Amino acid sequence: MNHLCIDVGNTRTHYGLVTGQSVRSTGHFPTHHFDAAPSKEFAELIAPLITHADDVSFCSVVPAINENLRASLAGFNPPVFHLTHKSCAGLKLVYPKPEEIGQDRIANAIAAQEFFGTPAIVIDMGTAVTFDIVSSQGYEGGIIAPGLAVMTKYLHEQTALLPELKAEDLLNVEGAIGKSTIHAMKLGVAVGFSGMIDALMLKVTDELQNRGEAKPVVLSTGGSFPNLTKDWAQKSRFIENLTLMGLGVAARRKASETEST
Repeated sequence: MNHLCIDVGNTRTHYGLVTGQSVRSTGHFPTHHFDAAPSKEFAELIAPLITHADDVSFCSVVPAINENLRASLAGFNPPVFHLTHKSCAGLKLVYPKPEEIGQDRIANAIAAQEFFGTPAIVIDMGTAVTFDIVSSQGYEGGIIAPGLAVMTKYLHEQTALLPELKAEDLLNVEGAIGKSTIHAMKLGVAVGFSGMIDALMLKVTDELQNRGEAKPVVLSTGGSFPNLTKDWAQKSRFIENLTLMGLGVAARRKASETEST
């Protein structure tokens, strides 16, 4: 099956055609364009893609725009599936308040479970860094930490003399002792960001293994991955469109569940 998958984020809506682990024709659209009304521009943008799709699958962390997104899709024939904590067929949520789980995080967990096995740790590096843990029991929970952009912006806003760094400023930072204010900032953020993720991953891995789980597979996704130190290439498997892959699996599972009832 071909799925048009749509991941609504706080600033950008990411979309693409998904077939299994294959994701193609991806693109981005500003989420705020759905704030006041359905978006004709979005409908025109995805029209060539939706002709190849058996269904539309979406998740959203901005509930206020969901109706306008649905209305933007109303002129097309394929059925629309919304992934929530109530519609995640095949993924058991062993979490006290499942309604609090971000829908994109559920999609990531489903992709990890389907394609890479469990136990798994999924690290999504966006505005925030999220860890999601899927064990033999199901989706257990995770961790939320500040992302790279949050770190650099906070340093700039809360100090009088420190400039705001851009993500590209933090690539391939050399040395260990800063020789200027900018160099010191780059080291603090770049090495500190990697160190934070390292420490969190170690703590989660230890807990899982102390409970008798196998060594977890570690998956990473999100735009800040290139800013990690080089050794991270050996520590995790980077999957660029993990959320969209999970949305495709979720739609297929739900369709199969519906057909069998």
